[in-house]
Amino acid sequence: MSEIILTIEGIDPLDLYGENNAKLNLLKKAYPEIQITSRGNQVKLKGDKKGTDEVKTKLEIMIRMIQEKHDFSTQVVEDLLVSDHAADNKISQHSAGGVIVYGKNGQPIKAKTKNQKLLVECSEANDIVFAIGPAGTGKTYTAMALAIRALKSKLVKKIILTRPAVEAGEHLGFLPGDMKEKVDPYLRPLYDALDDMLPAEKLNFLITNRIIEVAPLAFMRGRTLDHAFIILDEAQNCTTTQIKMFLTRIGPSAKAIITGDLSQIDLPGHQKSGLRKALNILAPIDGIGQLFLSAEDVVRHRLVKEIIKSYDEADELDQAEKLKEREAKDAAREAYRDSKQDQE
Repeated sequence: MSEIILTIEGIDPLDLYGENNAKLNLLKKAYPEIQITSRGNQVKLKGDKKGTDEVKTKLEIMIRMIQEKHDFSTQVVEDLLVSDHAADNKISQHSAGGVIVYGKNGQPIKAKTKNQKLLVECSEANDIVFAIGPAGTGKTYTAMALAIRALKSKLVKKIILTRPAVEAGEHLGFLPGDMKEKVDPYLRPLYDALDDMLPAEKLNFLITNRIIEVAPLAFMRGRTLDHAFIILDEAQNCTTTQIKMFLTRIGPSAKAIITGDLSQIDLPGHQKSGLRKALNILAPIDGIGQLFLSAEDVVRHRLVKEIIKSYDEADELDQAEKLKEREAKDAAREAYRDSKQDQE
């Protein structure tokens, strides 16, 4: 049995408790096993140690939100407390219904294709997973759902989202704003996925408090990324040095998913993608999984699948044409050498 007395300082306790204790009652509802009593500027918590520590952490987060003048409506409190607590119970049942996580308004988010389901299984079985496939196959969306699930079920303490800012050559200082504003345009696909899975107020809170952290790949150097679920998006635009740097940042209690599309490399002509090399040399390592998605996994507009197939067929024809040209040149050189030898 644990007992904690939390003294509220720097804010009006009424802002924390809510009118007629409405906000405090939400906390009590989320943690019915913990005895929560308030008197003036003190809140007394009594129950098992894990539960009282969790409630203390929630109260400290709520106090910080008020101090930083964030929106602190009853709805925000529900999003922070009730949905998280209910989600923990739902998450444990995800395998039965194929649900990865419950998004906004309790909407279930599931893997929609065979390979997306295999990606979920691969992530559960491995600490590092490479998810490779064309645009629209749901690799980033599925990875984000897995990260949110890990955070809600308290398997990790934070989510880290990163991506190489190829268009800016990683020299983000030329763009206006702080680091988040500089890299946001490059991470828009990740934000789109987050918007589907979390209410706006909660998402803003998690980002403000660095529970969800957005950072360009260039800023990963020198860090140890632990107790986190890390997503490296657009890895085909990483050099070998960048991918090696990223992979060697991962701490002992972290999980990572690296997504990429080898058909969409945007690196300058003199630079080679490090993704293909990473796939080849890391394949034998136990604990590193690889999952390849295809046009059959596309979940966007029905025409996207046909577009990808058409481009794949065109690429195959181009490669076949180049092979014929090389063979013709080799044959011509061989014939020329033979004729020279005959003349001699």
